[in-house]
Amino acid sequence: MTTAEAATAPVPIQSTYQTHVADYWNAEENPVNLELGKLDDLYHHHYGVGAVDLSVLDEPDPVRRRERITAELHRLEHGQAELLAAHLGPLSPEDRVFDAGCGRGGGSVVAHLRYGCHSDGVTISAKQAEFANAQARKRGIADRVRYHHRNMLDTGLRSGAYAASWNNESSMYVELDLLFAEHARLLRRGGRYVVVTGCYNDTYGRASREVSLINAHYICDIHPRSAYFRALARHRLVPVHVEDLTEATMPYWELRRQADHLVTGIEDTFLTAYRNGSFQYLLIAADRV
Repeated sequence: MTTAEAATAPVPIQSTYQTHVADYWNAEENPVNLELGKLDDLYHHHYGVGAVDLSVLDEPDPVRRRERITAELHRLEHGQAELLAAHLGPLSPEDRVFDAGCGRGGGSVVAHLRYGCHSDGVTISAKQAEFANAQARKRGIADRVRYHHRNMLDTGLRSGAYAASWNNESSMYVELDLLFAEHARLLRRGGRYVVVTGCYNDTYGRASREVSLINAHYICDIHPRSAYFRALARHRLVPVHVEDLTEATMPYWELRRQADHLVTGIEDTFLTAYRNGSFQYLLIAADRV
């Protein structure tokens, strides 16, 4: 099946739950996603990493303070996207990559700008796919960066056609075995898969109260850390790099909780979960063997 055919094929529904997830993202208009993206038309649906410029909090002018906080949060989120993209390579402009759960498309643009590669993004939200394709046309890259209203567990894209693929904070919406089976099918031998995700820490025990609150907030089902490695192994995806980003993301959340115009009410829950050790933020890069 060609890419164009995949874009027009009906979206396979795996479960009633996934229908609810699609409804959620079709209706979502969260300022923490939209206001940050408006700065440079790179819309990210994930969190940030890195040191924070705390001087933004000392800005005396309230309008300017708001603008500086927004820009700083976006810088941190973009830094996270660049960190993920750095683990996809080496890639050439002739290579094709796959963005699973692409949201409004920022990650695919980052990968394209970094490597010049072709990218196919897939989202279960028709609204997100339409928005992302409009952004690609606006940038003049629609011939190389395309977004499809498809289910990332059953994309209809061509087997073995991709040099790299990733999930950026979208794996908690699906069963890992189904997800990794599709990535393994799409990747060529030696292709690279990267996932950045929040996961609950098995050594803590069962999912904590904070993890349960995060699940309820985002209508997701956060997996235990060990489940990622077991499922990767079952689908011929061998980890080559694992990085704990928990400490690196906490400054982002500390700043976001002070952004009155962007706060969502879940910020303190994330920070508590990170601090008590029940929740972790991981990057895993794996090669398809």
